[in-house]
Amino acid sequence: FRFWQVSHSTSRQMATAPPVFSSMPAGMPMTATLDEPISETVLRDLKAIGRKIKLVMGLKSDNYNELRNWDLWGPLILCLFLAIILGLSKKAHDEKGQTFAGVFTGVSVGSTVVTLNAQFLGGHLSFFQIVCVLGYCLFPLCAAATLCLILPERMIWKMIPCLAAFVWSTYASRGFVHGAVREERRALVVYPIGLFYFFVAWMLVAGI
Repeated sequence: FRFWQVSHSTSRQMATAPPVFSSMPAGMPMTATLDEPISETVLRDLKAIGRKIKLVMGLKSDNYNELRNWDLWGPLILCLFLAIILGLSKKAHDEKGQTFAGVFTGVSVGSTVVTLNAQFLGGHLSFFQIVCVLGYCLFPLCAAATLCLILPERMIWKMIPCLAAFVWSTYASRGFVHGAVREERRALVVYPIGLFYFFVAWMLVAGI
């Protein structure tokens, strides 16, 4: 009789216990990645970054589904790259540090303000998803910043690639948020995004 009570209580605990993988998102493989080599983890992250950059450069009309796999490594790398490029354009050592800090802070604060604006307007995106979009869409401006190092110091030569990069970045970000915001509010979301990329393009032209 005691054995039956023990086995009965054990079976009830097993029936009511939550499944082991209940906290894992749907669609995630059951195998853990904690034991894999660091090289494989880094390679997988680099492939994901490259895939999102291809989406930005491809100018597809609707990339909303890709937002579900957001990350912050790519935006951080592009923001640091942009700040480094603008810092290298300065000759004085003190100006390089100030330019790096100013660009990094300006891009970070600007992306945060634009992200909050999109959320207040009812966008079906999380905070980090919008930051991810704004960060990856900086890639054309990073390419323009690299060209500005090679081109002559005259402002007219810098305006051409920076203007093209501004239009490219704004149009690419519009494609990402196209399916995440209601049609009557899309202009209110895209307009601050365009101002943000215009500010970055102006920093490239002015050499700030």
